[in-house]
Amino acid sequence: MTIPPSQGKVGVLIPGMGAVASTFIAGVYAVQKGLGQPIGSMTQMGTIRLGKRTENRVPLIKDFVPLADLENLEFMGWDINRETLYDICLRVGVLERSLVEELKTPLSQLEVLPAVFDPRFVRRLEGSWVKKGETKMDLAEQVMDDIRRFIEDRGTTANVMIWCGSTEIYLTEKAVHRSLETFETGLRNNDPDISPSMIYAYAALRLGIPFANGTPSLTTDIPALLELANSTGTPLAGKDFKTGQTLMKTILAPGIKARQLGINGWFSTNILGNRDGEVLDDPDAFKTKEVSKLGVLDYILQPDLYPELYRDFYHKVRINYYPPRGDNKEGWDNIDIFGWLGYPMQIKIDFLCRDSILAAPIVLDLVLFLDLAKRAGMKGIQEWLSFYFKSPMTLPELYPEHDLFVQLAKLKNTLRHLMGETLITHLGLDYYED
Repeated sequence: MTIPPSQGKVGVLIPGMGAVASTFIAGVYAVQKGLGQPIGSMTQMGTIRLGKRTENRVPLIKDFVPLADLENLEFMGWDINRETLYDICLRVGVLERSLVEELKTPLSQLEVLPAVFDPRFVRRLEGSWVKKGETKMDLAEQVMDDIRRFIEDRGTTANVMIWCGSTEIYLTEKAVHRSLETFETGLRNNDPDISPSMIYAYAALRLGIPFANGTPSLTTDIPALLELANSTGTPLAGKDFKTGQTLMKTILAPGIKARQLGINGWFSTNILGNRDGEVLDDPDAFKTKEVSKLGVLDYILQPDLYPELYRDFYHKVRINYYPPRGDNKEGWDNIDIFGWLGYPMQIKIDFLCRDSILAAPIVLDLVLFLDLAKRAGMKGIQEWLSFYFKSPMTLPELYPEHDLFVQLAKLKNTLRHLMGETLITHLGLDYYED
């Protein structure tokens, strides 16, 4: 397979210009100016082994696959508050003010457009900088017009949309979601089961722009938008950025299972003070997040296959809004395990993480990998990007793979496949054959 190189500018379109988006964009500007390093980004700092271990071929991923260069990224965003990105960086307080001041010029120049917003889906927020339209189709057309103007003004040759908005209330698939025809009828008729995130996703996919969902909201996980993605030849990925506590679960749980140790219970609680924490203080929004976070262990541990070890384990997740902590989230886990002859043991974790600092490099990698996928002719669900999500999208007949190390192998083997390299199985027997 020959993948065309990235040529020209790549537009990064972000609904939801809060802590994650501002930290990501300011971070890219900082890297461009030599003020920091893109730590946590696989596309910028990760390597990939090619061939046998004895060949010593371990290039950087960015030197192996034809990714867009950071210098060629252009940004546009929407939000419910009329602020520049400089204002947002100061308000959310993730980055040190001294760094924000050094980046004041580009941050101040980045315009934030009025957003599609419906308080029924995010009840803890109020917005005054919002789009108006008679129908939801009108709003989708306004988003597409915004994108077309941006492409013309900035001269981008490729674009990617990443949803960084707030988690919406819990939704399940309804009749309006079951085909593109019913969905478009629903847009014209203001169907109450079409959320703002779906409107943005529709606009992007209609224009052939790859889309990733950074929250656990339903969004593209519906037949209508999967149909649209396939018909326009557009990659999509999601959902819910895997950052703090769930990242730790997908690292630890595979290790516990690999050693065939049992689990009686796994209790998780979080304290978080940013806008995400405020939104998740609404029980209906928390349910959306809870479903995403709870499913991880069931799929990794497979209690039906290991009933003696995991069938009756108790899993509880809590998120508590605590304003003094701001973006510096604390995730605390207590794990009750048992070993040989059933003797009990415990594991305790206290992860004092920075939510947006962990999410920013995920956004960068998804932008670059989705742009690569588009140039490679890939369309629909990009399961090889499961590595970045709490609740990875798959085909309906497939269960999602949550084991972080299996996800990593899937991602790197996909890159090897795209570039015509031999896939690595880690069997290793050939080293010892005569």
